[in-house]
Amino acid sequence: MPEYIWGRNPILETLHAGRRVKKILLAEGIREAGAITSIVQEAERQKVLLEIVPRHRLDQLSRNAVHQGCLALVEERRYATVDEILAYADSRNEPPFLLILDAIQDVNNLGSLMRTAEAAGLHGVVIPEHRAAEVNATVVKSAAGATEHLLIAQETNLTRTIEELKRQNIWVAGLAGEAKTLYTQANLTGPLALVVGNEGKGISRLVREHCDLLIKLPMYGHINSLNAAVAGSIALYEAIRQRDALAAKQK
Repeated sequence: MPEYIWGRNPILETLHAGRRVKKILLAEGIREAGAITSIVQEAERQKVLLEIVPRHRLDQLSRNAVHQGCLALVEERRYATVDEILAYADSRNEPPFLLILDAIQDVNNLGSLMRTAEAAGLHGVVIPEHRAAEVNATVVKSAAGATEHLLIAQETNLTRTIEELKRQNIWVAGLAGEAKTLYTQANLTGPLALVVGNEGKGISRLVREHCDLLIKLPMYGHINSLNAAVAGSIALYEAIRQRDALAAKQK
C-alpha cells in the first residue's frame, strides 16, 4: 500500500535510493532553491508527477508534521531479509556488521539510530515486527532519509534471529547498563551484531541471555543512563574505530 513521506532531505534521498516515488506535492509559493531545486530536477529526470497544492493540504496529509513544504507518495517499503544483509556484507568483502534494535518505541530514537547506522556504513539493521516502532514517515524524517539507503529486516523472533547469526559465526554484543565490560574493552572488530534495547527497560531478558557479550558505557555523573540513540551511536562508532584501526595495521 502506498504511503506518504515528507521533508526535503528524506524525499531527495528516496529519489536517489531508487524506491519508487509516485507523486510529489509541493506547497503553493514554495521557493525553488537548494533541496527543492534538486527534488524538482530529480523528479523531472525520473518522470515523477509534480503537483502544486495549498499548504493546508500538506498539513492534513502529514497530520501537521514539519513537512518543509513537500510530501511524496511512495511505494510501500520492502523489508530485506537477514540473508540479504549478510549477502551484502559478503559482496563488499567485509565482515558483517549489523545493528539489532530490541523494542525501540520512540520513532525519533529509531530514526536517529538508522541515520547513525547508515552513516557508519553498517550492512543492515534488524527490528522486531511487533511491540516496537515501525519505519514510518516520522522515522524517515528523523533519519534524514538514511532509511532509504539501508537494508532493514523486520523479524518476528529476535532470539531466533540472533541464534542464526551466531551459527554463522557472528558475535552478538548487547549494550546493557549492568554489563561488567566497558565498550572500549571489548573486541568489536570481527563479524558483529550490536544489540540496543528499549528506552526504559533495555534489552529484554531472552535477548540478553542469547548475547555472547554484554558491554556498557561508563557513567560518571548523577544520571545513570543515556538516551538509547545516543548510547547506541557511541557504541557503533567505537566498533568503527576498532575496525578502522585493525584495517590500518593490516595494510
